[in-house]
Amino acid sequence: MATFLYKLGRLAFRRRHFVALLWVALLTLAGVGAASAPPAGSTSFSIPGTEAQKAFDLLEQRFPGMSADGATARVVFKAPGGEKMTDHDNKAAVEKTVKELRSGSEVVSVADPYAGHAVSGNGTIAYASVKYKVSGMELKDSSKDALKEAAQHARDAGLTVEVGGDALTATPETGSSEVIGIGIAAVVLVITFGSLLAAGFPLLTALIGVGIGVSAITALASALDLGSTTSTLASMIGLAVGIDYALFIVSRYRAELAEGREREEAAGRAVGTAGSAVVFAGLTVVIALVGLSVVNIPMLTKMGIAAAGTVAIAVLIALTLIPALLGYAGRKVKPAGEKSKLLGGGRRPKKLGRPNMGTRWASFVVRRPVAVLLLGVLGLGAAAIPATSLELGLPDDGSQPTSTTQRRAYDLLSEGFGPGFNGPLMVVVDAKDSAHPKKAFTEAGDQIKGLKDVVTVTPAVPNKAGDTATITVVPKSKPSSKTTEDLVHAIRDKGADIAAKTNSKVLVTGSTAMNIDVSQKLNDALLPYLALVVGLAFLLLIVVFRSVLVPLKAALGFLLSVLAALGAVVAVFQWGWLSGLMNVEQTGPVMSMMPIFMVGVVFGLAMDYEVFLVTRMREAFVHGEKPTQAVVTGFRHGARVVTAAAVIMIAVFSGFIGSSEAMVKMIGFGLAIAVFFDAFIVRMAIVPAVLALLGKRAWWLPKWLDRALPNVDVEGEGLRTQSAAAGKDADPDEERELVRA
Repeated sequence: MATFLYKLGRLAFRRRHFVALLWVALLTLAGVGAASAPPAGSTSFSIPGTEAQKAFDLLEQRFPGMSADGATARVVFKAPGGEKMTDHDNKAAVEKTVKELRSGSEVVSVADPYAGHAVSGNGTIAYASVKYKVSGMELKDSSKDALKEAAQHARDAGLTVEVGGDALTATPETGSSEVIGIGIAAVVLVITFGSLLAAGFPLLTALIGVGIGVSAITALASALDLGSTTSTLASMIGLAVGIDYALFIVSRYRAELAEGREREEAAGRAVGTAGSAVVFAGLTVVIALVGLSVVNIPMLTKMGIAAAGTVAIAVLIALTLIPALLGYAGRKVKPAGEKSKLLGGGRRPKKLGRPNMGTRWASFVVRRPVAVLLLGVLGLGAAAIPATSLELGLPDDGSQPTSTTQRRAYDLLSEGFGPGFNGPLMVVVDAKDSAHPKKAFTEAGDQIKGLKDVVTVTPAVPNKAGDTATITVVPKSKPSSKTTEDLVHAIRDKGADIAAKTNSKVLVTGSTAMNIDVSQKLNDALLPYLALVVGLAFLLLIVVFRSVLVPLKAALGFLLSVLAALGAVVAVFQWGWLSGLMNVEQTGPVMSMMPIFMVGVVFGLAMDYEVFLVTRMREAFVHGEKPTQAVVTGFRHGARVVTAAAVIMIAVFSGFIGSSEAMVKMIGFGLAIAVFFDAFIVRMAIVPAVLALLGKRAWWLPKWLDRALPNVDVEGEGLRTQSAAAGKDADPDEERELVRA
């Protein structure tokens, strides 16, 4: 592989005009496709195999005009102080608003609060339920504007009016913090390279890669049913890995220049060596993201595949566009240690001097490996403790910022009708095979009324055929509570008794039940997914490192970092620690996708540092250095770059903490803290300590397995063999450098 990538790097360097034009053409094509593509339609949230989804599918068949997946809105009214919603003027204002809402072209129905008994017990709060033909993502802007205008007219009449539900679903905003994250990345790159030009290449190529990836997602959003969160995730991961991969290759290029090689040769060797690490690091990320498909949640599968595509683009850009840009830059990109005139006066690097920070740190670790190992493991273990109280759920309007009308509507409904009113359960009774359908409907309602934590059970509403009915159940507790989850399971348990008595089926659905089923499905899939992803990556790393213990150590270190990161997420988003600093207005259960998502993404990103850092160590070991000295050598060459890459990733992910979307905010924080733990504690401390303790055993591989594995030559041994064979073409100094490297 190293030889192929070496040739690719040299070709891209020489044919830089063609390579640059190719990537510009791809960016233009993707941009045109995004601009001309139809707007994204419905982002369906189907969960195959769950009871809630089966009930939704049944409703579509038996209640064809019901629009079970259509958008809903609750327009909540509150009377001025000292007044009631039943007062003449207030009632007239509400009825006028209801009439105005019914005129919408996409409206299926509007429930009058007074006809439907939707007025609170104390008479101060009322609500009108609006049902639409299409989902919130498909709803036209004109319908959303009409909803807002109707609410404003009621406000003008003196009422407090807020709108809840998914009809006002908006694309999440990341805010200015994302730009700040990119700015921090730029500063880190300038400090790392000591050159504005060299620092600009990783940023430029990462933005091009993200531009192509996100534009392609936008262009295909309608056809493939991709949501706004898909492009956000792709840009988050694509930007981080794009900068890192380019950073690895530019850094190796400057190191090759410092050893006296010509620029084209240096570009080829940089792509042949660091590029090999980039390919395998990228493969682990792609495996982790594509592996999300095993969960069998279509939305999660699409998010993973789209993000994996963006990562693949980042790898290709790093291997081709970076050497092309280095060809354009010429002598403006300085050898390692030499700064540009603007930043360092063009000073040349000192040949002899104090060891760099990476060398000093690695030397310290190999002298005291046991202490460093224990401190690192205990520290991550302490951070992971909050994860033992992890509670999972999906965000609802109660997790929105208090500045939003959805959250204020949620609070008003809780005040007037109880917290459970925000998450009613829909019970579907399928009595098609029952001899007495009406008796089955009555029996189901009576059985549910006898359960604890139930406030209201509405009479059954049958379909035209009379073989299926819906019953609305209002819990006593809020939608995301454990008590409501227990109630859903209790109704389903009762369904077995009802089925035995009446020969009917009882299914529980609704957004609350759907969230509970999603959480359960994700929990059940976590261990199989972990085994699949870690297993495949473990095999891949055996091929890369030609060792059994090094990949095993890498996997165990990853588990430590991801558990510690989950502990931090629980502490902030569930317990409320530092919630003010993170702008978390409402604590509650951790998003149910978070554990499996972090396992996938963090594992892939963690392997970036593992591959880049440890391949340098193996490179030194296979060329004759002692195991502990190889660890120090690996840090001397790679610690600065890995540190810069980790800081950049943390900055990019932290930029998404400012998002208005709870899910994006939590993902941004979780990934940022996970990268911090993995890069600076696991890879920088635990890894060298373990390798120092293992010594030569770290690189042990059974002979039969050594013969069976393909030789991918990540260390670039083939390049050194070529150079040695060329003998006469290489000067003595270069030969000595090749042997020493």
